[in-house]
Amino acid sequence: MTVFRAGSTGAWWMYLVAGHLLLGVYYLIPVSPAGTTGQTVRVALYCTISASAAIATFAGVKRNRPQWRRPWVFLALSQVVYAIADLTFYASHYIFDHKDYPSYADIFYLGHYPLMVAGVILLIRRRTPGLDLPSLLDAAVLAVVAGMASWLYVIGPQARLTSPVLAKIASLGFPMMDLALFVVALRLIFGAGPRPRAFVLLTCNLLGILTADTIYVLQRLDGSYHAGNFLDAIWLSANLCMGAAALHPTMARLVDRAHVKDVGLSRGRIIALCSAALAAPVLMLVHDVGQSSQDVLVIAGGSALLSLLIIARLAGLVADQRKLAITDSLTGLHTRRFFEAQLPLEISRARRSDGSVAVFIIDVDRFKSINDNYGHPAGDDVLMEVAARLRAASRSGEVLARYGGEEFALLVPDAGPGRLSVIANRLRERVAEKPIPVNAGNDDIPLSVTVSVGSASFPTHGDGPDDIVVIADRALYAAKAAGRNRIAVGPEPLPAVDPDTDGAMAEFLCQVADRVDGWLHRYDHSRSVSRWAGVAAGEFGLDAPTIRITQLAGRLHDIGKVIIPEVVLTKPGALSEEEWRLLRQHPDFGYRLARMVPGFAGVAHVIRQQHERYDGAGYPDGLRGADIRSEARILSVCVAWAAMRSNRPHQTALDENRARRELWAGRGEQFDPDVVDMFLDLHAQGSIGMLRPSGLSIQEAGFPADFRPQ
Repeated sequence: MTVFRAGSTGAWWMYLVAGHLLLGVYYLIPVSPAGTTGQTVRVALYCTISASAAIATFAGVKRNRPQWRRPWVFLALSQVVYAIADLTFYASHYIFDHKDYPSYADIFYLGHYPLMVAGVILLIRRRTPGLDLPSLLDAAVLAVVAGMASWLYVIGPQARLTSPVLAKIASLGFPMMDLALFVVALRLIFGAGPRPRAFVLLTCNLLGILTADTIYVLQRLDGSYHAGNFLDAIWLSANLCMGAAALHPTMARLVDRAHVKDVGLSRGRIIALCSAALAAPVLMLVHDVGQSSQDVLVIAGGSALLSLLIIARLAGLVADQRKLAITDSLTGLHTRRFFEAQLPLEISRARRSDGSVAVFIIDVDRFKSINDNYGHPAGDDVLMEVAARLRAASRSGEVLARYGGEEFALLVPDAGPGRLSVIANRLRERVAEKPIPVNAGNDDIPLSVTVSVGSASFPTHGDGPDDIVVIADRALYAAKAAGRNRIAVGPEPLPAVDPDTDGAMAEFLCQVADRVDGWLHRYDHSRSVSRWAGVAAGEFGLDAPTIRITQLAGRLHDIGKVIIPEVVLTKPGALSEEEWRLLRQHPDFGYRLARMVPGFAGVAHVIRQQHERYDGAGYPDGLRGADIRSEARILSVCVAWAAMRSNRPHQTALDENRARRELWAGRGEQFDPDVVDMFLDLHAQGSIGMLRPSGLSIQEAGFPADFRPQ
């Protein structure tokens, strides 16, 4: 038999195909009397396929090296016990013609369940630490339904049989063990966490085993079971899915911790829960058909109606909550968070269809003077009216959002560069067409309100969401600098840092970075990251302004941690889920701090994206691939290298060889593979040095020579 490398891309697929081909051969061998050559070959094939799942699972664990192996070890051991059970049963049944029930094989069949349940529970605890109450409740609802059905049609009938004690124990043991496995399988499926191909294969294994076992027990009850029927195909296919799941390169991601969020009621979940709510009256009607009274019919109908009404009410409540979550309470427009979630989707859609997407940033001119002169209620009136006029000027399919205090943003699909000026002027003119009445004391005062508009489009002005927003933001600054009540389109040259006004602010952020370094490291962590990022950006072929943005983002990448309590940052043990949730916000905190410095918008976006993953499983925005800025993809590798090579409160430093292996293992998943290759080459050449002690000058950190605090 051909031996495949466990970690190779196609090993899992070839294993599945080869296994199912052998399964087909198994069914082609005719069933013949015990002891014949054909039956011996049939048993050998069955046991080979069954045992291969255990071997493949261990091979996958060894090759793919998940960070936490214990769940997979339990799953592999369960496959070993299962293979022993198969060998015992089929050798006894076919070769020795022993067909007693229960048999020694049933001891092993029952024994594999606790190992499998333990493995799945460990996966759940690793993937979704904490309670994750919504997923737990959803799984519990369906588990109760499964328990009722199992009692009515499987467990109850078995319990009422007058069979020998051992036979009754075995007959009850299988459905009860299946029910336990069903409960943990539901919890795994409904829980948060990554769902790569290996997750799908593992789920197929669990559902396949449960399906075949249930049919097996029902066939035992009605006496129709015979060895070698179609159930063998389901059992063996499920085992092959387990082996393929372990061989698949994404199996290592199944133990990645999830950022647990309240799981919303999707349409699929609502249908599943609705079906579960109706299960009780349906089972009662089916079970009592022919002997039920009118009372039973009324109760069943009333229960069904009540369940539907409750679920409809909950669905409406969920819809209202979702609307509130994405709607600004003052203006009724979408929120900035919704806008930032839609923009990458529209750009991805435009990239697939060779289309375009335009972004407009609209700012109310001299809004502060309105608040100062007429009060905040008057300012709110202005914002509501401006929002209404912008809504009237936008069209179906466009996304209009309140982007900040007095800032709005409009997302227009299929708008090329030639339409930007037309759309921007339409927005500006609609706001300025007539005064806005505001209440000042007892009088309504008409205020002439204008807006400035900056715009940019994909792919003409940028290749990703952040590029487009930064360029539109720069255009907005240019429109305001030109006298307000203006529009500007596309990139406008602005200095990276204005030394006359921004030096003190940027120098303060550098001091913040040093303060965080002092909490967490014995080295100049951020300065070293800045140095490596600059070297890598130059080698990557970025231009001089982009290299400077990369260096500045490296210097300031940890400033958001200053908002996080020091006790959390320096905690020596494992962090709680709430502490992890807080820590994961530091890129957004850093982004907001850096945006305080005019001209630092690009730097701020790189800081925000430093923990995005190439495969889309990062945070805070779940960007993937080329949607992540190239500077952030470079910074991500530099930050990871610095983290692995330094002692931290919860982890000791790795040696260079181990750190290189970890970077290599993250190629294509956590990191851009091209950046990893380049970084490792630079390290081999000696261009990526050690973490330095303190004392670098600000010029070494990437700031201009005339950059000094006021």
